[in-house]
Formats: sequence, C-alpha cells, structure tokens
Amino acid sequence: MIRLLIADDQAAARDGLRLLLSSEPDIEVVGAAADGAELVALARFRRPDVVLTDIRMPGMDGIGAIRRLRELEPEPAVVAVTTFDLDDYLFGALQAGAVGFVLKNSAPELFVEAVRLAGAGQGLIDPQVTRRLVTRFARVAPRRAPPDLPPLTPRETEVLGGLARGLANAEIAEEFGIAAGTVKVHVERILAKLGVGTRAQAVIRAHKYGLVTWDD
Repeated sequence: MIRLLIADDQAAARDGLRLLLSSEPDIEVVGAAADGAELVALARFRRPDVVLTDIRMPGMDGIGAIRRLRELEPEPAVVAVTTFDLDDYLFGALQAGAVGFVLKNSAPELFVEAVRLAGAGQGLIDPQVTRRLVTRFARVAPRRAPPDLPPLTPRETEVLGGLARGLANAEIAEEFGIAAGTVKVHVERILAKLGVGTRAQAVIRAHKYGLVTWDD
C-alpha cells in the first residue's frame, strides 16, 4: 500500500486528486495540504511514501516544500504537478529533488502511474515535456561513446525507445503486444544497466550516449 500525501491550494483540485487516487486499491491518501508549509508539517506527522504536490501555491511554494521534504527521514518520493508547462517549474522541481512531473491536464491514468512508479523508487515525466527535458539536460555534456555498460537486449532497446518518446508503460505494452507487467520488468532492467534511478535519467543518459535518437 502506497501512503500518499496531496498538496494543492485549490480545494477542487485536492478533492479531485483524492477521489481519483483513493479509489485505487494500492494507494491510501493519508492527507491533503493547501500550501507548502502545511504539506511539510503533515509529511512529518503522516510519513507518506509519496507526495503529489502542486508547484504554484501561496506562501511556501511546491519547490520550496520539495527541498524541505528532502530533510525528512525516511524521505518521501515527490511528484510535482502544475498547470503551467514552463521550464522554470519543470527544471526547478526536478533539481529540488522531485522524481516525477505531471501536467494537470494529463489523463487520470498518468497520475496513477506516476504515484505507483514513485512508490517503487522510479519516476515518470509527463510525455508532454519529455523531449524538452532531455534536450536541455543532454546539452550539459557533449555526446560521447557509450561507457562499458551491459548491453541491452533487442526488447529492452525497443522499450527504451518508447521511454524516449514519452510513452507510459501501458502504451509501450500496447505498441509491442506485451503485458504491462513485462514492460515494468524491462524498465527496471534498463535502469539497472544504465546505472540510473528514474526513467527520465535513463532517457537522458541514453540520448547523451547515442543509444537512442529522436528518430527512434
């Protein structure tokens, strides 16, 4: 069971997320906050596994709250949520320590998958912003020959290509005619072979080393 804490300054958004996510059999919503300060206080008391937080909130915003949440033990995994597809929010949240990023206009299924992946120690970046994220971070270092990494199987390479296109596990499963659980296993093996902790990091590293291109 994933213990989830929600934060959003709009009551309707909080209630909607609570209703959506509490209906899942493996997710328990343990609280909801209206701003960053309340989120941090609740997190100390409720000890969530995952936090789903809006970025723009009065007082302490979501990015400030994410930094404070990293001081907790155990540290919850954070998925950032925003209406605004802006680089400052995206990069600010990820640099502060968020493992996932979802736009509010995304399909409900994406929120559920983002929470589940965060609970499993992975991360999900909204497909709507994946390309810009990878392009930005891949520019940090010049592309070079791949290091001595364990080779990917043909299927793992196909799944990695799906991740690079921002596809969710269910979409990759449908495209290749395999079970979603099988995709999850492939993703876990890809992360291990590339030596990273999240899907976004895997795509960034694969793009940087030339293992995938946008043509893929």
